[in-house]
Amino acid sequence: MEYRNLGTSGVRVSPLCFGAMTFGEADEKSFMHKVGSDESTSHALLDRAVLAGINFIDTADVYGQDGLSERVLGAWFDKGGGRREKVVLATKFRFVMGEGANNRGASRFRIMRCVEDSLRRLRTDRIDLYQIHMQDITTPEEETLRALDDLVTAGKVVYLGASNYAAYRLQDSLWISRAAHRARFVSLQAQYSLVVRDLEREHVPLCRKEGLGILPWSPLAGGFLSGKYERGQSAPPGTRMEQWKKRFAAFDNERNWKIIDAVKAVSKETGATPSQVALAWLLGKETVSSVIFGARTQEQLDDNIAGASLKLDDGHRRALDAASAIELGYPYQGMFDAQGRW
Repeated sequence: MEYRNLGTSGVRVSPLCFGAMTFGEADEKSFMHKVGSDESTSHALLDRAVLAGINFIDTADVYGQDGLSERVLGAWFDKGGGRREKVVLATKFRFVMGEGANNRGASRFRIMRCVEDSLRRLRTDRIDLYQIHMQDITTPEEETLRALDDLVTAGKVVYLGASNYAAYRLQDSLWISRAAHRARFVSLQAQYSLVVRDLEREHVPLCRKEGLGILPWSPLAGGFLSGKYERGQSAPPGTRMEQWKKRFAAFDNERNWKIIDAVKAVSKETGATPSQVALAWLLGKETVSSVIFGARTQEQLDDNIAGASLKLDDGHRRALDAASAIELGYPYQGMFDAQGRW
């Protein structure tokens, strides 16, 4: 497996990052109810992923409920065998955890508690990539960044990352860090796929300019790009989209079915699966450091891992680009497009 630098940082990560959102069997209070895998299955998948060369794992305190995903990962680390040292561990904070007036957000008060809770659940002494799960407009960015910089200085966190940030807020954050000589974000985790390409308006140019590595989440659009779904038919039983009916309804439009047609055509010509084609398209983007994927079965895991070695030729990339093109709007179209990039 060919490893890549995480943005312009020195740490090298596998081109695929194993997303732990499905680790553990969440109860009905969690949005992950009935779409996760039990602890033993999760541990078996982790062992297989590391054996295949995956060295990057991403989770969040809010995945499952009461830190379930982090606790499953911590139990895996506790099995020994050098498991913890074999991976670059990423987690996130920001959303609702627990009770009380300070159970959400990115205040210094909350960050200091969140990191200790995550370290305890993960049974580790450090978090390699600590990410704010979404910008918090109720807290000054200076306060958030000072707290995160202190965690880096204390050795509890190695690198910092942002997730689900607006481009203006991300640029502001990077400027503050630079001006104050503090640790800065090295990555942006954001939704990015053939179906969702909105990132290309502002975030991709910004990350390219500032040297942030993009970590796409939902690269298969919740499984929509896996080839399991057919135009005019309901989601197959047992799939994630069967549980998330509103999301499937949102994807059910002519543009997205044209994308599916293009993915399947490239799949047929290359001999790769639709999932591998969708992952390879993202991995060919210059700003992408690693693509976050999920798997609940060994078959899904092996299929996704094979996508890391697929190289699409220019003709295939053009076909996928054309089928998935979005309306960029003003001022990108009509003003900037003659430049090719902005």
